[in-house]
Amino acid sequence: MWQEGVFSMLSVAAKVRIRQNALMTLFTQARALTFGAVLALLAAACRAGGPGPGDMPPSDIGVTLSGDRVLLANYAGKAVIVTFWATWCPYCLKELPVLENVQNKAGKDRIAVIAVNTEEREVFRRATRILNESMHLEFASDASGGARAAFGVNGLPHMVIIGRDGRIIKVYEGYSASKLGEIVADINQALAPAP
Repeated sequence: MWQEGVFSMLSVAAKVRIRQNALMTLFTQARALTFGAVLALLAAACRAGGPGPGDMPPSDIGVTLSGDRVLLANYAGKAVIVTFWATWCPYCLKELPVLENVQNKAGKDRIAVIAVNTEEREVFRRATRILNESMHLEFASDASGGARAAFGVNGLPHMVIIGRDGRIIKVYEGYSASKLGEIVADINQALAPAP
């Protein structure tokens, strides 16, 4: 109550300065909070980026055409390439037969290629029926987006190369044919016997 009385005795200029100072203090605090929030979001985004080299990958990859879960545990002791693809991604579609060739040359007993479609389940069904006529890869659907979130997929193409010890060797995001030599070297590393 006494503060209101003191405030009423101040000159108009003094009242304006007090209000301006109060507003500036609020603005400064809000700006500091906003900056802090932005930093926190950036830090969270970095942590949410998905697993990287040396990490154990998420186990659940998606669902097959017949509805079975695709789990990395089922490929223990093998090198695994998990590639995320979509029908609208021309590079992804060019990559699938190349990866099938890698799997055929190295042998299915040494390496498995899991091609994870990122589109709606019906698109996956139609595309997989067509691709299964000429390719023999493990196709999985991630219509729910769970595997993409777990692997930190933000765009296509996205490939994860996993060694025979079950740890990630390399993650490739948004790559092109210029990375082919590096990808081949990483696949060869993945095929090396587990220590």
